[in-house]
Amino acid sequence: MPSRAVHTDQAAPAGGPYSPAVVAGDTVYLSGSIPARPDGTRVTGSFAEQAHAAFRNLAAVAEAAGASLDQAVRVGVYLRDFADFAELNEIYPQYFRGPVPPARTTVPAALVGFDIEVDAVLYLG
Repeated sequence: MPSRAVHTDQAAPAGGPYSPAVVAGDTVYLSGSIPARPDGTRVTGSFAEQAHAAFRNLAAVAEAAGASLDQAVRVGVYLRDFADFAELNEIYPQYFRGPVPPARTTVPAALVGFDIEVDAVLYLG
């Protein structure tokens, strides 16, 4: 099964030697998205501001792949401070509105310089 990389100037650039997304068959693998602007500058401020920026980036990459976050089947959320978990749960449904909520793992992580990172797997079939 051939795969293809997805890049877009509508989301923050990849932070290293990897693709923002890879489409393989009916599946889209979205790399971790952080709170940064399309020009690469970081979004600072409240957890909510950072979370919205990270989710907007993830959505832009999904769109560039010909999909949407509503097609997510699995989401990974990484939080610098697990005290932000309740606020995450208020913001999260604004971005994942498909008929079946995706499976999700939320874990604390040693993020440096930002409060949240999000990745996802989308199914297009």
